[in-house]
Amino acid sequence: MRLRGLYAITPEHTERVMLRRQVAQALEGGIAMLQYRRKGAQDAGEARELATLCRRSGVPFIVNDDLALACGADGLHLGGEDGDIAAARMELGDKLLGVSCYDSLDAARAAVAAGADYIAFGSVFASPTKPGAVRAPLSLFAEARALGVPLVAIGGITLENAPQLLAAGADGLAVISDLFDAPDIAGRARAYGKLFRP
Repeated sequence: MRLRGLYAITPEHTERVMLRRQVAQALEGGIAMLQYRRKGAQDAGEARELATLCRRSGVPFIVNDDLALACGADGLHLGGEDGDIAAARMELGDKLLGVSCYDSLDAARAAVAAGADYIAFGSVFASPTKPGAVRAPLSLFAEARALGVPLVAIGGITLENAPQLLAAGADGLAVISDLFDAPDIAGRARAYGKLFRP
């Protein structure tokens, strides 16, 4: 698969109508992918609404639990405790499968062998969303290039520190706060998009 650009992840505590509006703005700004994440409170109706918005914009829509098939998502993202990768691959068929591997190259190798389409490493910087998250060294991206799948950086990413990640070899930048807390979400997404242009 080809994944290069801003990988937007929905904020946890946003009311439904507001979230739909924010996602529409992010899509207007040119995000590469959207992941819907509401830990412990996934809403199939809300997920279907966001899936529809993404489909209209031609942007892949990913969820992080078993809603993937029920809501018409383009794929699933698994965290470290979210289940068996090979089983998820079988269930998803040709839909996208991403896996968080935190700071572990060995976990990334195993995930790719089990069928992951892309790998996420992080937290690459201190994260306001997960302040206690393990930190992933930027050297992981160069080391993981041989896996042959897109590599996504997550955790504490801002416009200011993002260039370091692209220089290190990240293909995608997973961002929550620096995108959805921005006063102009579409403008912030466009600013990220410029980082990926030659």
